[in-house]
Amino acid sequence: MGVLLQGFFSDVTTVEGSSWWDHLARQARDFAVSGFTAIWLPPPLKGNSGGFSDGYDPFDDYDLGSKNQKGTIPTRYGSRQQLQRCAAMMRANGIDIYADLVDNQRDGDDGFFNFRYADAFGNVGANPLGGRFSKSAIDFFPNVPLDPGVFTAAFSDGRKLAPINGGTPRGQCGLELTASADWLTRALDIQGYRVDNAEGVSTVFVTELLRAKSMANKFAVGEFANFDIQNLMNWSNAVQHRASAFDFPLHQVLQQMCDNPGFAMSSLDHAGLAGVDPLGAVTFVDNHDTDAGKIGGPVVRNKLLAYAYILTSEGYPSVFYRDYSTDPNCFGLKDKIDRLIWIHEKVAAGDTLQRWKENGVFAFERLGGSHLLVGLNTDEGAARTITVQTGFPPNRELQNLADDGAPRIGTNGQSMVTITIPKNAGGSGYVCYGLPAQIEAFKPRSQPATQDYEGAADLDIKPAIAGESVQVCQVFPVAKSQMHIQLRTDTANWTPATSIKVTVNGPAGTAIGSHVFDRAAVGSAFEVQPAQTGFHTLMVEAAGTPLQHTPFTLGVTYTAPQTF
Repeated sequence: MGVLLQGFFSDVTTVEGSSWWDHLARQARDFAVSGFTAIWLPPPLKGNSGGFSDGYDPFDDYDLGSKNQKGTIPTRYGSRQQLQRCAAMMRANGIDIYADLVDNQRDGDDGFFNFRYADAFGNVGANPLGGRFSKSAIDFFPNVPLDPGVFTAAFSDGRKLAPINGGTPRGQCGLELTASADWLTRALDIQGYRVDNAEGVSTVFVTELLRAKSMANKFAVGEFANFDIQNLMNWSNAVQHRASAFDFPLHQVLQQMCDNPGFAMSSLDHAGLAGVDPLGAVTFVDNHDTDAGKIGGPVVRNKLLAYAYILTSEGYPSVFYRDYSTDPNCFGLKDKIDRLIWIHEKVAAGDTLQRWKENGVFAFERLGGSHLLVGLNTDEGAARTITVQTGFPPNRELQNLADDGAPRIGTNGQSMVTITIPKNAGGSGYVCYGLPAQIEAFKPRSQPATQDYEGAADLDIKPAIAGESVQVCQVFPVAKSQMHIQLRTDTANWTPATSIKVTVNGPAGTAIGSHVFDRAAVGSAFEVQPAQTGFHTLMVEAAGTPLQHTPFTLGVTYTAPQTF
């Protein structure tokens, strides 16, 4: 199933003097070598608090750090260019990109529910002089009735959107949100989504959104921040199981296990949403909200023991950046978690059978593949020794896959085994026994990224302009790879004299290739081969176009380097 990395926390700061996007990009290969298969990025849209925004107060649906709004061009995390390079480098290391969709609220209006955005020329206002998807009171509750399928109308960061009942005509708000999510998906080459504040967003809209356009058939998980398993199942049913759900009930159980010495370990038996719907549960120890004291608060002590559980049990595990990283203000559990990721990816599989659950000890066996026996001990003062039945073959040697220095043990003639689980010093009270194996780092599988760059007067990139060379974007291919560039535009009124020329300039500013697209060639593509790694600039210039400003899309497929 893979392992997800939440690639941020509430108090992220720049490291090495770079943006957060660049900081993540520099670690892309390390993440892949450790075994992460996907990364959840923080909300990418420009927020009302500008360069201080964590992204959960989104302002403009089409500003990824490329417009001069709210006192800044880049977001807190960096520029659009840095974000797209980060995404491409993750793909170059075989890591999927999950975007954080914040569709419950928008923030930064004029006080009367009016949202006006800058366009590609710097104009601010309602269309046509201004950015796309300007909003007014009719797009928001309580100016229109509450949408169907909303579990709670509570919200915290701005005006509450009404994608079903909002807009003119009714429902236009949802169509615009869907269009902007499609634009974001194609701009970054996204493989999945995290739906923020799922309790507050219409389940009717969420289901429609995740089945529409480029969002269809991609992974999604909802932040339904509720500790009642039945409530999470009700939400999953309401979205027709189109999205998984974060396992808040399990987080609560793990918090009690780690922080309370008297915790009854039998409570781990099929705990949380993962215990009843493992394929629909994304398990986690902490996230940016719990870590900051919200939604139940953080796991304070022995956090590693909780990771030993979620990375060996059923469900799709998410690792929190602050727990994992060795950055300043982080908890540095990387080495131990890396080994648990290996166990998750290579050994832990199949159904779960409980083998022991009393007196501060819990043991279970994963029955798929070559089998895995896991023992957890909450006693901080003493190791525990137990004898359990297993599904391993009789008289077979077993290795503690979590500790290279641990002695080998073996099953007896009845496949029973005696294991000693160390005391829980700092969360280290766990063992993971399997058949002997060679433990090696993961090998990243490079994949190209395909990113769309749309030029239009009401977006952040200018349209093609007759007789003017317009900069579209800068992409970051690795040397001697192939760049595949496709132009798409409406040619309905083109004449034989109409064309758009696309030019690719290398890092030194010299053209390394160009192509003139006439009416017959639009929709086709051309290729160039970069001689060196670095930012390559794409330019467009129109000739003989019936419109002064011609909207277009450049689809750029390229392979980024795995490291800077």
